[in-house]
Amino acid sequence: MGYACPVCSTPQSDARHLANHLAFTALIRGEDHEAWLDEHVPGWSERGEAELAERVVEFAEEEEFPQVFEDTVSDRARGSRARRGGAADGGEHGHDHTHGHGHEHSHGHGAPYAGAANPAPMDAEARAVVEEARELTERMRRDGDGEDDGSGGSAGDGNETDESDRDEPDENS
Repeated sequence: MGYACPVCSTPQSDARHLANHLAFTALIRGEDHEAWLDEHVPGWSERGEAELAERVVEFAEEEEFPQVFEDTVSDRARGSRARRGGAADGGEHGHDHTHGHGHEHSHGHGAPYAGAANPAPMDAEARAVVEEARELTERMRRDGDGEDDGSGGSAGDGNETDESDRDEPDENS
């Protein structure tokens, strides 16, 4: 079971995947997905994943899919996943892409949005949004699962300090 995107019919495995698909596609491409969200879920961009998922699933058709992952969307996506040879195929490809400096390099392994038949070229603003999303995702992965710990702050809100942020006493003082 899964949900078909109410805009483009792309299969999604659950309500959270559907919410993420709609929101990311709206942010990156705008147009139909953004218009649909504006109409059906006013204030969608201010909602969290769980809250958005609860709302969008009300409008989505629950369907039976043989397998509900991006590799079932198109032959191109299946070919791209096979070339990558990643964990989804039962094996690792031998190295980490983070290189220890806070962001990932794709090294040309597949399309950035494998489910898209003809991804639209991104302008500078869209590329900046995608890069910011990658950085935020990486920060959330480093900091934990991203759940609210009740402390009132958010992960990576800039209020943290570590040893590198503190001024060391000058030897000559």
